[in-house]
Amino acid sequence: MCSSSFPTPLPSLGVYLLLALCITLHLASVVTADNNTIATGGKTRHYTFNIQMQKVTRLCHTRSIVTVNGQFPGPRIFAREGDRVVVKVVNHVQNNITIHWHGIRQLRSGWYDGPAYVAQCPIQTGQSYVYNFTITGQRGTLWWHAHISWLRSTLYGPTIILPKRNVPYPFVKPYKEVPVILGEWFNVDTEAIISQALRTGGGPNVSDAYTINGLPGPLYNCSAKDTFNLKVKPGKTYLLRLINAALNDELFFSIANHTITVVDADAVYIKPFETDTILLTPGQTSNVLLKTKHFHPHASFVMAARPYVTGQGTFDNSTTTGILEYESPSLFNFRTKKSKSKLFKPTLPPLNDTARAFSFANRFRSLASEQYPANVPKNIDKHFFFTVGLGTNPCPQNHTCQGPNGSMFSASVNNVSFALPTTALLQAHFTGQSNGVYSPYFPSYPIHPFNYTGYPPNNTNVISNTTHLVVLPFNTNVELILQDTSILGAESHPLHLHGYNFFVVGQGFGNYDAVNDPAKFNLIDPVERNTVGVPSGGWVAIRFRADNPGVWFMHCHLEIHTSWGLKMAWLVLDGKLPNQKLIPPPADLPKC
Repeated sequence: MCSSSFPTPLPSLGVYLLLALCITLHLASVVTADNNTIATGGKTRHYTFNIQMQKVTRLCHTRSIVTVNGQFPGPRIFAREGDRVVVKVVNHVQNNITIHWHGIRQLRSGWYDGPAYVAQCPIQTGQSYVYNFTITGQRGTLWWHAHISWLRSTLYGPTIILPKRNVPYPFVKPYKEVPVILGEWFNVDTEAIISQALRTGGGPNVSDAYTINGLPGPLYNCSAKDTFNLKVKPGKTYLLRLINAALNDELFFSIANHTITVVDADAVYIKPFETDTILLTPGQTSNVLLKTKHFHPHASFVMAARPYVTGQGTFDNSTTTGILEYESPSLFNFRTKKSKSKLFKPTLPPLNDTARAFSFANRFRSLASEQYPANVPKNIDKHFFFTVGLGTNPCPQNHTCQGPNGSMFSASVNNVSFALPTTALLQAHFTGQSNGVYSPYFPSYPIHPFNYTGYPPNNTNVISNTTHLVVLPFNTNVELILQDTSILGAESHPLHLHGYNFFVVGQGFGNYDAVNDPAKFNLIDPVERNTVGVPSGGWVAIRFRADNPGVWFMHCHLEIHTSWGLKMAWLVLDGKLPNQKLIPPPADLPKC
């Protein structure tokens, strides 16, 4: 242990060296004004994101899309646990831009979280902003994406977080690691799609294709050459870093004649389990191990993704495919060259297989080991019950609307359709100028309880254009029940919480039973996530400790539901200690 007192009046050279070492170690972990903490041994990794237009052709349609550095999908962010990541984002396009580092906890650095008008004002044309954060206690696969309007349809990429040096994975070391990003392709500008949907009050036009690493695959017209090919060697273990970057669809994913072992969820290690099909909601990530066959199979295998659908509206009923291909064992294997290799296709679950989706989600368990504990809050300070679902707003006078019965689609949490302000919520809070920007009165429970998953009420209208926040004292232990509603039909909702991981302690179908359901909660090894699917016609219970001061967005990761108002925000107050307070805003924070 370091000490500032010495037993002799004239310290030896060794003592001076010890003192110098203590000072160095202290400085390596000191809290700084421009970031949260610099982890001991971590390094700073610099990136530049030039937001620019790029012509891209898919499905024989060429259009200019918004990209980072002209790439679609965007560039990979590499870091190790404990590293600082510094990304300068320069906006060269006409759209306002923000970037969200999805799943990064942003400890005390909420200014760099990214959601427009929540954490920051957007970066305007010709301006730049430097995102500066430290990755603390996380390792695995996350991702980054635009967080304003629907620009994340093309603005996204993987965030790959390796363990600290000399810290092994808690599973077999893979031979190779491969990001596999599931997304969507639209032949028209998605900004025009959402603009039309909000104007008419109807559902948006759906995507024209799903993609694997930006490529639709041969099942789509004019796409045989735009197919993701994964070449593998026999008898090897590959780590696939799976990300669902789709705007509006949960996706099943499978590889023909192969099983995968799921080892991680949202950059948190889990108890490994085998499956032939994985389900990812938009926003979710998983690392899976693929063990290839021991001998060259003289065949190729289709990897495929298609949607899991629960809503009543239209959807993209198509399948994106790639090819898993074994490298030839020998250049001189003439027999293999002459014979045409077989092509095996996977069998994906039915589009509306809610039972499969529910049972799959129930298989996730935290490691809950000494090295990777599951610190589930046991003594709850605040209980919340949030209903989530779709509703309607009346059609304005002298206006034709395309929602149910001539109304306009809306969405809400506890019947409140959240309205984004024109000033960033975090800035308004930090400067003490919240008057007229937000109120601290978000309802903890539904104002008018009803049979949430039963026969829908006659009045389907929601309260709109309000900006209410939940205010939490620092270190509050929170339990939140998220309850689906069947007002316009039961539907799954992937809810993402910024700034936190949470523990999924329970889920079920029907209405949550506050008397009997808590007895079934898993408080030993529940999975820890940042995005969870609320079961269609059911509920999910999550717990977290509010130990990260700032304003944190929570919203459905189906982009159309967010656009309709299925979102809210938590305001977590500063703690008493210096390292429990939000850092001041950076000098280059964008202005509204």
